Amino acid sequence: MHILEFTFIVGTVSFLAGLLGAMTGLGGGVIVVPVLAIAFGVDLRYAIGASLVSVIATSSGAAAAFVREGYSNMRVGMFLEIATSFGAMFGAYLATRVPTAGIAIVFGVVLLYSAYASLRRPADHNVTTSDPLAGWLKLDSSYPTERGRQDYHVQRVPLGFALMAMAGTLSGLLGIGSGALKVLAMDRGMRLPFKVSSTTSNL
Repeated sequence: MHILEFTFIVGTVSFLAGLLGAMTGLGGGVIVVPVLAIAFGVDLRYAIGASLVSVIATSSGAAAAFVREGYSNMRVGMFLEIATSFGAMFGAYLATRVPTAGIAIVFGVVLLYSAYASLRRPADHNVTTSDPLAGWLKLDSSYPTERGRQDYHVQRVPLGFALMAMAGTLSGLLGIGSGALKVLAMDRGMRLPFKVSSTTSNL
């Protein structure tokens, strides 16, 4: 394949991946890594590295708009990023020692679970009481809806923190961006509204 054809195809796929990442908060790596590794035969570790760079650009562009519109929860994002960062460093360490075949298996399992969890019945977010730790950290907030600002309460903060560490580890190991698990962790575990979960994941 000519280099120009390769560049055009990869550029188009990356554009679509960025669009998906911005809308869902999952990060474009869930598309970029499989396309590079399967369709073009790029070594999985190189594909992971390229994906991580593209995820940074995707998240930065989308996060600015979401923060401006008032969807992202800045305090939740900054608090959980502590766990994600440490997890990502551990995942990057593992990536240099786990065989490529093992990384591919973990990648497939993570994507299958993400798809399964996304198809389940939506979590019940009608929570009227605040988690004591969330109240102490001032994590509760509101987001814009058609009926005006809607308040919500963050739940199970320690569970969310642990899940973010796991998400960061998988992000560093697989290069898919931790959003694939972050959104599910905030939506299912911490009971954040989906719009808040996806936009905060981008942040």
